Amino acid sequence: MTIKRKAKNYEKPHQKEFASAEEVSLTLINGRPRLNHLLRSRCRIFFVVFAIFAMAVVIRSGINASRGYALVATQEQAQQLELENERLRVEIAKLKSPQRIKQIAEDELGMIVPRKIYFSHDR
Repeated sequence: MTIKRKAKNYEKPHQKEFASAEEVSLTLINGRPRLNHLLRSRCRIFFVVFAIFAMAVVIRSGINASRGYALVATQEQAQQLELENERLRVEIAKLKSPQRIKQIAEDELGMIVPRKIYFSHDR
């Protein structure tokens, strides 16, 4: 008993039957397959969009870094100003002290502190 098999006509994916020589000339140029210009243009657009996005990320990171440096510099300046203010408060307190005022009155103005104090009150 012999089994007959039907011969199936399988096409290989890279082989294609062409209807005419004109169609062959459109898909093959100088023996090479014709490039898909639509795919190429889409790839170019994708690359340009991706490059613009990457540049935006890099620029934004640079801006954030420069703002961070400016913030640190401002914080250092604020700390120095606070220290200067504290030093000036101490100096003001020294200049307002009663001992200093008494010393200046006695030495420079020739004033003395009276030994006895008398108060009079009119009725």
